[in-house]
Amino acid sequence: MKAGNLHVRLPPERRSLCRAARAGLQDSAPRAALLSLHARVSTVATSAWEDEAFVQLWGPRRAVYVVAEQDRGVFSLGTLPRDPKARRAIEALAGRLRDGLAGRTMPAGEAARAAGELHPNQIKVAGVDPHTARLELARRYVHILGPGTPVGFARWAGITKADAAATFDALATELLAVRTPGGDAWVLARDERDLRDPAIDPAGARLLPSGDAYLLAEDRELLVADDAHRRALWSPSNVQPGGLLVGGELVGTWRRGQRRVKVAPWRRLARAEREAVEAEAGSFPLPGLIGAIEVEWLLA
Repeated sequence: MKAGNLHVRLPPERRSLCRAARAGLQDSAPRAALLSLHARVSTVATSAWEDEAFVQLWGPRRAVYVVAEQDRGVFSLGTLPRDPKARRAIEALAGRLRDGLAGRTMPAGEAARAAGELHPNQIKVAGVDPHTARLELARRYVHILGPGTPVGFARWAGITKADAAATFDALATELLAVRTPGGDAWVLARDERDLRDPAIDPAGARLLPSGDAYLLAEDRELLVADDAHRRALWSPSNVQPGGLLVGGELVGTWRRGQRRVKVAPWRRLARAEREAVEAEAGSFPLPGLIGAIEVEWLLA
């Protein structure tokens, strides 16, 4: 929680926005990035995801991400393949896309046509920046989403297992082996003290959107011990629910339709906990809502 800035909200300033986006803010569901920011930073504006401190790109797994401008290279070049042939193909696509855009901004479908009648999915791999970033991307993975393994890193970043293994090998002197419910894994050696004595006060409630970095952690058994609850949270359906975090513990799921938020806790919540969840939902900085957020409680 502390590594992911969920133990206490950061102050309302630009550097807090960048710190909250250290693992990237997945925005596959529109404005999910905004809710992830809201879970970590105080007084987030409805337009915060558009702040000039951010850029939007296709990041890990070619998903839509909001990242700090200064981290553009980490989330673009960090996923570039080592294989020369695959890399040349991506660089060729990037050149065609650059020429087709000619400095303009346009929807992905139009950009694909401008680049030479490409399929829109093809241009997602072309958004790279010339900055070496593989090691930094792996550091952030094991720091925020870890304990991690090369296999988990490959799955999260959308790269090959061979590339992930090579990156972990290069990072070996900075890693510390640990044992988790899911097996052997690695953390950053510099994080050992915080892991042994986290010294956090996980008070309050957070409604984490689907795709939030905390929910993408590799070892799901560390987050949710019960198998049925894990299946409910990480449903195989295309539209997964968000995670209900109360007192530093994942205790249920939630979904939103316009201004109605449906909350499904896995245990009976105390009155103060329910009030904290309702207050959190009511504070969502979502644009375009007509009326106040309404919370509907589903039976535990």
